[in-house]
Amino acid sequence: MVAHVGLISLTSCFSPLSRLPRLSSTKHKPFAMAAMNEDPVRQWILSEGKATKITNISSIGGGCINLANRYDTDAGSFFVKTNRSIGPSMFEGEALGLGAMYETGSIRVPKPFKVGPLPTGGSYIIMEFIEFGPSRGNQSVLGRKLAEMHKAGKSEKGFGFDVNNTIGSTPQMNTWSSDWSQFYGEHRLVYQLKLALDQYGDSTIYEKGQRLVKSMGPLFDNVVIEPCLLHGDLWSGNISSHKNGEPVILDPACYYGHNEAEFGMSWCAGFGGAFYNAYFEVMPKQPGFEKRRDLYILYHYLNHYNLFGSGYRSSAMSIIDDYLRMLNA
Repeated sequence: MVAHVGLISLTSCFSPLSRLPRLSSTKHKPFAMAAMNEDPVRQWILSEGKATKITNISSIGGGCINLANRYDTDAGSFFVKTNRSIGPSMFEGEALGLGAMYETGSIRVPKPFKVGPLPTGGSYIIMEFIEFGPSRGNQSVLGRKLAEMHKAGKSEKGFGFDVNNTIGSTPQMNTWSSDWSQFYGEHRLVYQLKLALDQYGDSTIYEKGQRLVKSMGPLFDNVVIEPCLLHGDLWSGNISSHKNGEPVILDPACYYGHNEAEFGMSWCAGFGGAFYNAYFEVMPKQPGFEKRRDLYILYHYLNHYNLFGSGYRSSAMSIIDDYLRMLNA
């Protein structure tokens, strides 16, 4: 999502991904009193991070949600995001998503190392620092690598994710479902429609959106839908490249879903013909792709409406109205 800035991230670190399950092991453990006045980020870097000294800490900006810093040490560099008002659950969701994408062995993502609470409130995440190059990389390579991730990242549990996470700062519900249309209708569109109703009293978009959800079944006729691991928030701010030109994606809102849903942020992702050609060589385009594309864009327009106000309402309403006409609903 646009405000969820892809914070300038991240040169390789040392902790293996086998550490990842421990990200949530201290989820609800309070800090010992002796540690209350200590910095847990510094503690981790100087112990499990294998560093003996931190040589520099520099701010590398942040979005409207988190702050970001680069920690340079004698054992390499780390990327640290902090949030002073939100507990660890948001970063735990991000870490699990990054770990799942990393494990596909496809596209480059920063490896997550540690998530925890800050003693003064809020939370942090420590991850690999990747030295970015001057551009977002080759579109063809990005398309191919993303398709390889979708092809490799499968779930036997169905559609959803092991934890709920966030899309920007909006909660994203990932309760498992065996039915994609039901999952997308209930946990993506209806959830956002209810937010619009609660926040703005927008009964028009709520009622029309509900009609669309109840009528959208034919859009999935003759389509084979497998649960693919999705980044979930793939816009230009969350796409970069390593200094060697290798594509990098970050700041995910991961879940297992229809691969086409990955293009829901395409209106501000800058994907061109070379990207799609390379993608569909690995993951062939299915019948009706063009008719479904706006359905996936709708989720993100609704989210922007709920986060940033009425400037996005007309775009969301236009998509809903077009589908209601198309489906005679």
